[in-house]
Amino acid sequence: MFKKLFSIACCGLLAIATGCTADQIKDSKSEVVIKALNKDGEAAEITVPSNPEKIAVLDMALLDIVDSLGVGDRVVAVPKTSVDYLKKYGEDEKVKNAGTVKEVDMEALMEAQPDVIFIGGRLSSQYEALEKIAPVVYLSNDYKNGIVTSVKNNAAAIASIFGKESEAKKLTDAFDARIAKIAEASKGKTAIVGLVTSSSFNTLGNDSRGSIIGMEAGFENIATDVDSTHGNESSFELLVKKDPDYIFVIDRDSAINKEGAQLAKDVMDNELVQKTKAYKNNHIVYLTSTVWYLAEGGITAMDTMLKDIEQAIL
Repeated sequence: MFKKLFSIACCGLLAIATGCTADQIKDSKSEVVIKALNKDGEAAEITVPSNPEKIAVLDMALLDIVDSLGVGDRVVAVPKTSVDYLKKYGEDEKVKNAGTVKEVDMEALMEAQPDVIFIGGRLSSQYEALEKIAPVVYLSNDYKNGIVTSVKNNAAAIASIFGKESEAKKLTDAFDARIAKIAEASKGKTAIVGLVTSSSFNTLGNDSRGSIIGMEAGFENIATDVDSTHGNESSFELLVKKDPDYIFVIDRDSAINKEGAQLAKDVMDNELVQKTKAYKNNHIVYLTSTVWYLAEGGITAMDTMLKDIEQAIL
């Protein structure tokens, strides 16, 4: 009883000091302003409910961050995923199946009644439709500033909604030192980053997924003339011509569980690839594809991605 009376007294004193009613003070703490993206993909200050009880997370990288921060019990809707460490959300009967990361099941999402909806770039075109259901937090990877910086910034933004700032900092602080160590070891080494899909090898540049190789990990990406998020379709002759020290491979078909698709290792097992320095020195690196293709930008994903590179170069 004493604690309750004390609490009421404190609220009353605060109300007198600020000129606000106790209800107004309570309401002022129910929202938080964060830095995210608006419907046009531009940096903006977004107002969302503070410490929301029900959240829909429609992007795997952001679900990864939510999971890592320990607020996964707030999730009420997610898309289907083949990312192992996030499958538990799709298997939970209390969590609505919100479709895919590219196509939302709006009816299921509305039934979930989220307080906040988290999206990534794949759903940016549906921002306004989603905003009619609940406030939207749109966060994506900023490849110009680097994926490590993106993970840290996005984790901090989400953490601020739940009062988990210190937890986010602890989880991401070590990334800078790890990438610096990798960059030191990779000095002077060339690389090509490729996405294998439909039995084709697509080269990836420094402004889309996999850019960490050429932008932060210190390798010289020697096939950067790319204008597509799925890379430019390339010939295996290009690999022979460029002859990189390392070839990093993302198996898209395996990541999305495409039926009947040929595995990247089988696609890469050919006479032309065997002529490269990368092949001869056992420097063809098959990356953890579900993470690199579906969850790049998450905290657990960042740890896995760094491990993939560390095992190849350190």
